[in-house]
Amino acid sequence: MTKTVILGVIGSDAHVVGITILEQALSAAGFDVVNLGVQSSQSEFVEAAEANDAEAVLVSSLYGHAKQDCEGFHQRIAEAGLDVTTYIGGNLAVGQDDFEETRSFFRKMGFDRVFDSETDPEDAIASLRADLDMRSTEREGQTVSA
Repeated sequence: MTKTVILGVIGSDAHVVGITILEQALSAAGFDVVNLGVQSSQSEFVEAAEANDAEAVLVSSLYGHAKQDCEGFHQRIAEAGLDVTTYIGGNLAVGQDDFEETRSFFRKMGFDRVFDSETDPEDAIASLRADLDMRSTEREGQTVSA
């Protein structure tokens, strides 16, 4: 079964090259990709995830304002009743010196994985496959034991 992922650039960010490369890599890896493009709102991500029965939402931000753009994002996902894996990647903070601090911030915010702008798409795809496989296994276990 093909897994659907939502991909887009959040907020006022207009950087399109990274998500274009990621869209091509995800498609080549067998994912069904819904690319929202640039300057996407939180609502657009949530609505697309609902409409497409997505298993993951991948958020990109390169202009350094992801902290503000993603505030309340996971609350919207929860309010919509979605059970999706969430990733964020890019240049997430202005003057980003210590990426581990940035990673920690976004993990606390609710993202399952946080990538810097130098991450190879194949590494993100390998992580996504592993995370989605693990979630499928957990769901099957819950169904069996319920």
